[in-house]
Amino acid sequence: MEATTEPRAPQKLTNKGQATRARILEHAAELIYTKGVHATNNEQLRRAAGISGSQLNHYFPTKESLVLAVIEWQAERVLTFHRSERFARFESLDALREWAGFYIAYERSYQEGCSLGSLAAEIIKTDLDVREELAGAFEQWRDVFRDGLVRMQGLGRISVEADPARLAHLLLSAFQGGMLLAQVARDIAPLKDALLAAIEHVETFAVPPGAGVRAPAALGEAIDVPS
Repeated sequence: MEATTEPRAPQKLTNKGQATRARILEHAAELIYTKGVHATNNEQLRRAAGISGSQLNHYFPTKESLVLAVIEWQAERVLTFHRSERFARFESLDALREWAGFYIAYERSYQEGCSLGSLAAEIIKTDLDVREELAGAFEQWRDVFRDGLVRMQGLGRISVEADPARLAHLLLSAFQGGMLLAQVARDIAPLKDALLAAIEHVETFAVPPGAGVRAPAALGEAIDVPS
């Protein structure tokens, strides 16, 4: 992908324009994933997306503008999936098990890997100034877990001694590392072991039934209510 002119101010797109832009991003993400940033060029992207050079330049006038948009697009897909009702805001241990179970049962997990993680691994090797955006995408993903763990504490499901931020980092790291090892081995076992071990660690902070419940206090705080 060659750099061209300086980025222009964003313009409001028509429905057709939004569809074209989304198609470009989908094919750009796939090309970057399979070929890398440096090996992906404008001609390849034009052919894959079925667009002209002027269209590509209209939506993404520079390489950096395209890569930034691909990061945002891929991150939004991951975050939307994790914020879906399927995982019930990750406010229970069962929700974490459901999340792990989905990827363990998905037969193509070790073939496809993590879309955002694989994209980041390719982009981070370039000299493009996009590290802040990549970091922000992973922070949002981590916060999905952290916020769920905070709610677990408020509901009295895990101990107040648990550190939601550290546990969220553990869950995300287990996923990323386990997925990479599963890809290398072409076997789901490393991902399964990593996710289950991380969740088992979270379970060590579980509050036994009957040990007490939490009731909401002012401004969303929580207090212990004797059983």
